[in-house]
Amino acid sequence: MKVNGTQYRTIWPETNSPEIINIIDQRQLPFAFVIEQLTTVSQVVDAIRDMHVRGAGLIGATAGFGMHIAACCAPDNRFMEHMQNAAKALGESRPTARNLKWAIERVMKEVSTQTSVSDKRRAAFSTACAIADEDAEFCKKIGEHGRKLIEEISRRKNGQPVNILTHCNAGWLAFVDYGSATAPIYGARDAGIPLHVWVDETRPWNQGAKLTAWELQQEGIDNTLITDNAGGHLMQIGMVDLVIVGTDRTTRTGDVANKIGTYLKALAARDNNIPFYVALPSSTFDWNLDNGQEIPIEIRSGGEITEVTGTDASGSLQTVTLAAPGTRAANYSFDITPARLVTGLITERGITAATPAAIAQLFPEYT
Repeated sequence: MKVNGTQYRTIWPETNSPEIINIIDQRQLPFAFVIEQLTTVSQVVDAIRDMHVRGAGLIGATAGFGMHIAACCAPDNRFMEHMQNAAKALGESRPTARNLKWAIERVMKEVSTQTSVSDKRRAAFSTACAIADEDAEFCKKIGEHGRKLIEEISRRKNGQPVNILTHCNAGWLAFVDYGSATAPIYGARDAGIPLHVWVDETRPWNQGAKLTAWELQQEGIDNTLITDNAGGHLMQIGMVDLVIVGTDRTTRTGDVANKIGTYLKALAARDNNIPFYVALPSSTFDWNLDNGQEIPIEIRSGGEITEVTGTDASGSLQTVTLAAPGTRAANYSFDITPARLVTGLITERGITAATPAAIAQLFPEYT
């Protein structure tokens, strides 16, 4: 997608030095556009854990390239031991997104099939690139399938703008390109369908305010920032036609783990008869889980709730405290939306009901 009119992905190897991996440091957005270079596994771990990169697809792609960096650095005589240590460190960087370990496991599987160290290194790089390319392609297909939902609503509204509510950032910044929840929005825009996006601020990291709104502005898509608690009111007064969110892990039965607050949006959507869709590539499914309550929920520092960072009148970046000294805060990063509240899942293979049978029919090889 575009930044100031220039096309970017969220992660890419340096053209003439592929052992160097470039990322967009999302902590700096929307105030500064900073490209960071990663050359060690520890830097990749820090980038994932400390939110330089975030979002299920991008976390997976970053982990894949982290394994490529590990392969570049591994000594020939202890190659697989070094790779296993890297896999463990990367796998522990964040707990909820399924794409993280999926990517690590995929690289390790491909590396293990090779005999020579040089072939193992080539396999690590080619697999990491394939993971990134597939993520972008799958998100593009999600957009093609999801666009049809927006087209249908637009026809019913006689061409009036379709109002879409989303939560957190499941845009191209959360993936390699296109995004999951935003891919249908971009597809509808490209098809000339009038639309407007309600953007939840998404406390405490404010990914909606800092990332989604900025991303949509860069793409020229009409959007309005709202507080996290405004969505239900907008649904009640007929200002929301469709809810589309992303997911960090989804069970084979259709339960969805997504940014904290998603469950409340699903409840409000159900109460107001508004379709609630979840967009995801197949890499986000956890085919071994039947129950969303088994998904590990990341608990982060309470300081992310009691402090907020932004710019002052002079444009200087400042962090200020919101609560009284000593305030204790519980910072749950995700919640579980049960499948019964999900109208459908938008995947690269099409749209399916959030039921075990429907999911298995679309992805028979995994179930």
